[in-house]
Parts: sequence; structure tokens; C-alpha cells
Amino acid sequence: MKVKAIAVNPVDYKIRQNVTPDAGEFKVIGWDAVGEVVASGAAVTQFKPGDQVYYAGDLNRQGSNAEYQLVDERIVGNKPKSLSDAEAAALPLTTITAWEILFEHLALQQQSPDSTAQSNEVLLVVGAAGGVGSILIQLAKAITGATIIATASRQSSQDWVKKLGAHHVVDHTRPLQPQIEALGIGQVTHVASLNSTDSYFETYIELLAPFGRIAMIDDPAKPLPVMKMKLKSLSLHIEFMFARSMFNATDMIEQSRLLNRVADLVDQGYLQTTSGKNLGQINAKNLKAAHAELESGKAIGKIVLEGF
Repeated sequence: MKVKAIAVNPVDYKIRQNVTPDAGEFKVIGWDAVGEVVASGAAVTQFKPGDQVYYAGDLNRQGSNAEYQLVDERIVGNKPKSLSDAEAAALPLTTITAWEILFEHLALQQQSPDSTAQSNEVLLVVGAAGGVGSILIQLAKAITGATIIATASRQSSQDWVKKLGAHHVVDHTRPLQPQIEALGIGQVTHVASLNSTDSYFETYIELLAPFGRIAMIDDPAKPLPVMKMKLKSLSLHIEFMFARSMFNATDMIEQSRLLNRVADLVDQGYLQTTSGKNLGQINAKNLKAAHAELESGKAIGKIVLEGF
């Protein structure tokens, strides 16, 4: 793969901070890219040289902050034709994460994107303005009938999540329960907890209807009181989008399929890129700036870089 554009994610700086390369080796990070297929192995059936693709890659292999990269075809999708390389690079990792949360862990009901039917599902998205939230809200709005409640505190974040399709916005710096009850839409049935899970966990238990589901992606600093979920028969799901590739799962191809499905939804106008800022060329200086902005916790949408 010849890399044409990339995006940065929290996993990038977490690996940079915590993983030491083997002696005499180097570690290439980066897990979001758009590229052009320049060569393919004998067993490859989905792609050919010249194809424009997007993908998040695999923690077991070198990352996308390089001019060329090797990638398993089962985790690669056709790039959305209507997006630029940089716009498309913002999508793969967060899209896979959001899709697996919504449809594999939370098991929300999918429907046609042209349907206007509302289901009885009420989805709370905590940390909604970040990279995963920015695509998760759009997917939920486009192909489910759920009522979407997003959390955001700054005006810019509130405006962003409303633009992406949230039906209601609540301020996560204030108690959630009275704000959600004031909406008059019934009990929450599903929670996508994208940050600060340990801070909100007991609130989720109070908010959720019986047999409700929580899906989380963060790494809580303290243990979660999971047995408090028992009385309502709630379930907790932990999403890690690298699980399939890391363990060579038998259904790895599902990631390719969902990326192709999302590309179609983008090209049909149901989803938009979540790129928030383009920092220019892919080089060490710009990557350092991207990491610093991401670590500040203030980024809205995805930070992308393009070309060498």
C-alpha cells in the first residue's frame, strides 16, 4: 500500500508512550490511512493494484505513518469516492469502533437509511464530540430508529453533535439524570460510553431500563461496580476494534464489509467525514503537533495529515 493520507488517534500516543521497540528495531505507529494498492499477494482476491482504499490496520504490524505499508485485505475497504484522501483517512478506526459498538455489542436494530421510523431505543452517547462519537452519532441517525442523546459541554461541541444528528444534547459537567428525565423521552436503553466510564457508571445503572446495555472503549482508572447491574439484568460490553486482527479472528472479513457499507453510505450522502483539522504534510513536526493537540483533550473531530 502506498500511503496517501493518515489520521491520528489516542492509540497513537498511547503506543508511543508505553511501547518500547525491540533492541535495534523501530516502531512505526499510525492506525488510520487512505492508500493506493501497489502490489498484492497471491491469495488476495478483493483488491488489485491501482485500487483506492481505506483502513485502520493491525497492531501486530507496522503502522501507517510511513510511505508504504503491508495490510491484510480482510480489514481493508474501498475508499469513499466522494471524499478526498484526507477526509476519508479520518474514518476507518473510529468507524470500525462505532459500528462494532452499535451493532455487535449494543445490538441496535438496523433499518434502511431512507426510513423515518422511530424505534423504542434510546441511546446515550457520552463523549459524543470526539472521533468515535462523531461517526457513531451519524451511523445511529442514518441506519437506526433510536433517539440519540449526546453529551457535550462547550458550545462548539454541542453545535457539532447537533449537526451530526443528535436529537438531544445534555451537559456532562452537570448531573445527567435530571437533564435526561427532563427530556420526557422515557428510559435510556443503550449507553455508548466513550470516556470517563468510571465517573458515570453508577449513573448509567440508574438511567438504564431493565436489560439495558452499556458499551465502553476507555480504560477506567478504578474498578467498576459491575454487580450493581444485576437487579436490572444489565450487560456490559468492552469494545476494542483491533481484537479481530490481533487474534486473527475467523470473521476478520467483517471489518472489510462494514468499511465498504460505510463508504456506500458516505457516497449516498447519509454520512459525512469527521475530519476536524488538516495539519498538512505527513512529517515528524506535524505528527508531534497532532499528538500534542490530541493529548490536550480539546480536539473536535479527527486530525488528519496528507502527502509526503
